[in-house]
Amino acid sequence: MFLVLAAMVVSWLIQWRLRSKFAQYAKIGLQSGLTGRQIAELMLADHGITDVRVISAEGRLTDHYNPADKTVNLSEAVYEERSAAAAAVAAHECGHAVQHATAYSMLQFRSAMVPALSAVSTYMPWILMAGVFMIRTTVIPLGVGIALFSLTTLFSFVTLPVEFDASRRALAWIDKRGIVTPQEHTMAKDALWWAAMTYVVAALSSLATLLYYVSIFLGGRDRR
Repeated sequence: MFLVLAAMVVSWLIQWRLRSKFAQYAKIGLQSGLTGRQIAELMLADHGITDVRVISAEGRLTDHYNPADKTVNLSEAVYEERSAAAAAVAAHECGHAVQHATAYSMLQFRSAMVPALSAVSTYMPWILMAGVFMIRTTVIPLGVGIALFSLTTLFSFVTLPVEFDASRRALAWIDKRGIVTPQEHTMAKDALWWAAMTYVVAALSSLATLLYYVSIFLGGRDRR
């Protein structure tokens, strides 16, 4: 339980740091003068991707690539903003579009897991809860819950190389294209690093939670 609580605190700190970094870099104008939308459209064009749309999404830090409808969704600030942070985010999300277009193996693996996770996500918390309450009589429900939760943990770790690769593609492209100056590149890299850390902490938090349930399972089995 201590590991779970520690992971929650670290996750909050990382999220806070990420938001502060983006707020800091959003105040510094991009020398090229391009908006996040323009950068995204340019990166897609440079990679010969013509069937992906760049659209604005409500909220802050809600940026994502949707492979189902082939859209790069940029938060309202990033969509119109001209900053190193906006350039980094826009290029990163287009990095996912490039992964999709080039059949990047880890993205394909993660996408293949989505239907299974969607199917079990509704029932998994209830199965785990029932398993904990029934641990003195039977360990089967908790065992099933742990098996299902392990899929969630695996998904969170599979996400890591996908995110790091998208950032690598983004930083390489904005440098090659001259989108950012060396100073702006440093800010963009820092912003993407903190964003990546949120995924790292999420994966570790999922692992800590999984180990917590496993410890309950093993304790219940030993008492039988």
